Amino acid sequence: MQSMWVEPILAVLSGYLLGSIPFGLLLTRLSGGGDLRKIGSGNIGATNVLRTGNKAIAALTLLLDVGKGALAIFLASTFSDGLGVLAGLGAFLGHLYPIWLKFAGGKGVATLLGIVTALDPVLGMVFAVTWLAALAILRYSSVSGMLAAISVPITAVIIGQYSWTPMFIGFALLVIWKHRANIERLMAGEEPKVGAS
Repeated sequence: MQSMWVEPILAVLSGYLLGSIPFGLLLTRLSGGGDLRKIGSGNIGATNVLRTGNKAIAALTLLLDVGKGALAIFLASTFSDGLGVLAGLGAFLGHLYPIWLKFAGGKGVATLLGIVTALDPVLGMVFAVTWLAALAILRYSSVSGMLAAISVPITAVIIGQYSWTPMFIGFALLVIWKHRANIERLMAGEEPKVGAS
């Protein structure tokens, strides 16, 4: 009976460890940009990496943060389809709350894109289109990320992926929670737009 829990627990833990790799922090430091946590918003994600002025490192951070969410699912799914979802959950929590950084991680938008794309490409496409369209129109990285996260459970219901919907609602709520400081700045009219000096 106990053995039936071993694989699910290992899937969550392996996903967590993969998701907790702080690529933005590591790449910024390796490129001579210093400690990302002391720059801009202090966040370890690609948007804050962009504030260092290094667009290449920001783009690479984005790709790696997306990739680790997808990779966690693909690796776990090679053992069992059901384990992929658990690994994705672990990767998302690992990015948001990495043990190496005293649980102060990123906001989860890029990693969530990788997770939902690996689970269902339709969800990933809607997420990406929502994210990019909102960013192009509003130019607020925080708003576009939250809208993209919210689009996932809505799309899941529309296409009939009901079993994943509760988890996606939880993901969206966590993304919004991690953006609470941004929401306060938006309400105060102090949130910087992408590309603003």
